[in-house]
Amino acid sequence: MYTLDKTYLMWALSFFFPGLHRFYLGKIGSGLLYLFTGGMFFFGTIVDFFKLPQMVREANLKYEYRKALNSGAVNFSPRRGVKPKETIEKVILKTAKKNMGLATPSQVALEGDIPIQEAKDYLEKLVTKGFAEMKVRKSGTIVYYFPDLAEPAADHDFEDF
Repeated sequence: MYTLDKTYLMWALSFFFPGLHRFYLGKIGSGLLYLFTGGMFFFGTIVDFFKLPQMVREANLKYEYRKALNSGAVNFSPRRGVKPKETIEKVILKTAKKNMGLATPSQVALEGDIPIQEAKDYLEKLVTKGFAEMKVRKSGTIVYYFPDLAEPAADHDFEDF
């Protein structure tokens, strides 16, 4: 997080190193412009004195935005054409739909590029919420069954309890 006090200190030092406050706030392009033009002939540095509170707010918003995107299910990538990472729930539902209503932790992990344990934990969470059922195949494999996504004619080989 950026602070207004530090930014004003950097602004004061800009009379010796023009654009220092802009570098601090992550504005590298305009920081270089200020560095090579002497703070736009010190006119820009003076104007920035009045704009610093707004500049700090904007820099903090960008910081929080990036932090939120990187810590959540969405993978922040500024590159064009890069698809954001899907949520685990969406990966599970796509996997179950593709497999006639069934999903295993390893299938979900493979589809979503996530750890198997994380997939298993999320599948179990969906079972406790009532969106899926845990079933055991005759082969002994535990699968998660999504009745909403199962095809009516699908014949599953589950153990009877």
